[in-house]
Amino acid sequence: MEFGPVCAVVGVVIGIVAGARSGGPAAGVALVLGAAAFGAAWFAHTPGRTVLAATACALLGYAAMGRALDGQVNSPLRAGVAARSIATVRGTVVSDPTGPAYEVDVFMRADTGHDTHRILLARATGTEVSALRVVQAGDRVTLRGRLAPLGTGSFDSAARWRHAVGRLDHVQLIALDDPRGLFALANAARALLLRGTEPLAPTTQALVAGFLLGDTRGIPPPLVDAYRAAGLSHLLAVSGENVAFVMALAAPLLRRLRLGPRTACALLIVAVFAAMTRFEPSVLRAAAMAAITLVALLGGRPVSGLRVLCYAVIGLLLVDPFLLHSVAFALSCGASAGIAVLSIPVGARLPGPRWLREPLAVSIAAQIGVLPVLLIVFGSFPLVTPLTNLVAAPAAELLGVYGCFASVASGVAPRLGPLLQQPTALLVGWITAVARAGAAVPFALDRRGALAAVGVVASGASVACLRVRRGVSDPAPR
Repeated sequence: MEFGPVCAVVGVVIGIVAGARSGGPAAGVALVLGAAAFGAAWFAHTPGRTVLAATACALLGYAAMGRALDGQVNSPLRAGVAARSIATVRGTVVSDPTGPAYEVDVFMRADTGHDTHRILLARATGTEVSALRVVQAGDRVTLRGRLAPLGTGSFDSAARWRHAVGRLDHVQLIALDDPRGLFALANAARALLLRGTEPLAPTTQALVAGFLLGDTRGIPPPLVDAYRAAGLSHLLAVSGENVAFVMALAAPLLRRLRLGPRTACALLIVAVFAAMTRFEPSVLRAAAMAAITLVALLGGRPVSGLRVLCYAVIGLLLVDPFLLHSVAFALSCGASAGIAVLSIPVGARLPGPRWLREPLAVSIAAQIGVLPVLLIVFGSFPLVTPLTNLVAAPAAELLGVYGCFASVASGVAPRLGPLLQQPTALLVGWITAVARAGAAVPFALDRRGALAAVGVVASGASVACLRVRRGVSDPAPR
């Protein structure tokens, strides 16, 4: 167990929660004290180093939350938002359009002057919906609309945790420019991949976009509900597996390079893929872990999966403390922690051949990791989840590799698309059939059932430990 990094993660979380509840006063003082405590931890010895590092992370987490809250309150757009002024805003779109047919929402990073930016939730209705729906993340836009405070609905409340300082209602698209830099490359790759899925049926095409890019906008809501009820909704959210699939496709090219250029190219691939998937919280976690692992290997210091996860979580929360309120981020971290800690012990205790035990152990460990989050947020946990994941996971893994290859190849050579995408359609059909069958199973674990199960397991463990101790203290006579 990586005790020190885990304590540091706990310290960051405590500091962020304390900063959120207090409003983050004296964030500058906390930042200085945190930096001093971190410097002291660098020269201290265990266990003092662990205590100092956890304290430093708590202080830095408090300072990060205070800074984030201050950025929302002391916004250059504050007066205009309060007065509901008509404004023309220039900025960069940071999310793809979402919403029903009669309304569309996008998040944009608005230029406020003096090299400062603030996030606005831009909303178009009526005849302007079709114009705003064509934009995508990374585009430079000029929008005209009415500034307004965020509402009390669930969507506007979630927008606050994405750093939005207000809304821009009744939006009109005045100007649209192509993205630059990383997003230009990412959007070109994304468009190529999506163009390669055009030979597929519309629903299958939407599911492939979900599997490969985490884009679930085109999937019918009943089908999304079936995946969720079967415990397979994580397949429609990009995670570390997707990053691994992309790296596997790039491996033949990377092997030809020396260690330094190989690491640089691998980091670029991770960054482009993260931009293709719009830097979703689960992607940020996976990309951060991949980057830390690559840098560690470059330095000749490989680290354990749990330590890498802790470092990634600490870094991401200090950069964006609002990630603590993201359910997707919590589920992604919980699944990764469960796999890192429990997959090997669980696999060692499962019967059967190795090819069956290892994937089942990974599935069980991941589900144990996300269980607390699911119970807290959704109130229940489908009991059929380990079985559906065991049956669907091999097809999902093959789809992640082959589906990406087939889509890119079909985008380059459209005539090959109908042939290359036939296996993709079969894999998607199998996973969807498993999801629908699992959704038909009515058994789920609720919060009370979880507490009862914990009590039973704890009692059984206590009895087992007692028997072991008696066996050691009272050996049988010869």
